[in-house]
Amino acid sequence: MNAKSVKRKLDQGEDLVLLPLGGTGEIGMNCYCYGVGPALTRDWIMVDLGVKFGDERDPGIDVIMPDVGYITKNRKRFHGLVVTHAHEDHIGAIAHLWPQLQCEVHCTPFAAELLKLKLIEHGLDEDVKLIVHKPGSKFALGPFKLELVPVTHSIPESCALFIDSGRGTALHSGDWKIDRFPQMGHNIAEKRLRELGDRGVDALVCDSTNVLREGESPSEKDVAASLGDIIANAKGRVAVTTFASHVERISCAVKAARSAGREVVIAGRAMRNTIEAARKCGYLKDAGAFLDFEEFGYLPNDRVLLLCTGSQGESRAAIARIAEDSHPQIALEKGDLVIFSARTIPGNEKEVSAVINNLAKLEIDVITADDALVHSSGHPRQGELKQMYEWLRPKILIPMHGEPRHLRAHVEFAKAQGISETLLLQDLKIARLKPGQAEIIDEAPGGRLHLDGKLIVDSEDGPARERRKLAMSGIVFLSVLMNDRGDLQDLVLEADGVPAALPQELEELAEAAFTAMPRARRKDDNVVAETLRTAVRRACDNAWGKKPVCKVVVHRT
Repeated sequence: MNAKSVKRKLDQGEDLVLLPLGGTGEIGMNCYCYGVGPALTRDWIMVDLGVKFGDERDPGIDVIMPDVGYITKNRKRFHGLVVTHAHEDHIGAIAHLWPQLQCEVHCTPFAAELLKLKLIEHGLDEDVKLIVHKPGSKFALGPFKLELVPVTHSIPESCALFIDSGRGTALHSGDWKIDRFPQMGHNIAEKRLRELGDRGVDALVCDSTNVLREGESPSEKDVAASLGDIIANAKGRVAVTTFASHVERISCAVKAARSAGREVVIAGRAMRNTIEAARKCGYLKDAGAFLDFEEFGYLPNDRVLLLCTGSQGESRAAIARIAEDSHPQIALEKGDLVIFSARTIPGNEKEVSAVINNLAKLEIDVITADDALVHSSGHPRQGELKQMYEWLRPKILIPMHGEPRHLRAHVEFAKAQGISETLLLQDLKIARLKPGQAEIIDEAPGGRLHLDGKLIVDSEDGPARERRKLAMSGIVFLSVLMNDRGDLQDLVLEADGVPAALPQELEELAEAAFTAMPRARRKDDNVVAETLRTAVRRACDNAWGKKPVCKVVVHRT
């Protein structure tokens, strides 16, 4: 790794720089900013603005988003947002954060259709200027000359972005794989990528998700054949759960269903929205009519295929509710089959396992990607990475879209393939790509934002931090009533999330702690509250081994 320590002195050179606000150190929340010019007058563009989903570490948090405050402070020289493709981890934060950015959004037709639905939900459909480009298009934003280079992935119209800043060039790969036999949409633009390599690519900023895996990803053609065989031989009902945005997989499942004489029922709003957007863009033309889930129960068991959301174990998604036998219209039974046609995203293993176990309790058969070829990743393995290196011959490799282990492995793999200059980057670090050697030159202020219900809150100071404490050790409420002389009139203690035997003991201890306080100290409400809070927490620790959150309110007559 050629990263150097951060330079705090502002660089006044005409640099091409990269600032990831998300996506380097996690899978999800992709947001990358490219800048050119001196530090104080730098021109910026943003590539993607996605989310990652909350988990048990952030209780009550729906999604996590990058903090774009650094860019909004430089809005006068911010020229727009470019979307590489329409997955949630690349577009999911746009409707939430656009009011801060107030920028043009450049995207392909399919991404535009999905974005329109999100913008309508947020009342922004008349405010956001969506500028639609076909894959392969060239356009300019400020000093940046840009080109959307078609690549294959697991969603239509995925593109890499070639960036010519005038001071250096970069190929931002987006999410990609090399699929020689895609079942929908364009092929990877190998010829154009070779041409760009001949022209000269200074930096390749590249997807790292599957760098730990050797060989090449299976083609969607092979997945389609496998799904076809499984569905043709199924005796009962079949349910296929996959990513709602995976139009190509949806198409493969539908073709398999039609060949087996099965009707297709859709369960899940996100999947239905994706299908609607795909059809507006000319995809799924031959898929036929889809039925609503209300019609599921009226179809013969061997004549129905259910396409549903929930492949990542989401508790409110269709397959999770079916597995709990709590869906109002859909039920599966012994002899039916559920196919998980998706890879489990790291962090979702517990949730997916819970759904599969619930299905097992109902004696429903389950096939996952560990059992058969029912899924192929949309990200490059080592063989595909090597091929991309050969086409582009980049001078610098910067890994993105991965956890720290993926990024480190990508750096080592690139070096082994002859790319001598690499840079391991983290969110919020500003790296100079050109001129000279790639290095970290500064750090931007920022962090993460939580979507908490309808509100956007800071991840550090927001309520999730307190909820973690509550989840670990509960809470004690203490209400104290005193008269003007400092005599105790009443003391009431309520506790949640603590052992049942403790509250009475804690109330007695709190009364004793109050009685032991000198009258002079009782004149200050804050002193009274802190004394009782400390006593209660210490008593809990001694008796239970945990210190609950403790809130004390002092009243006076």
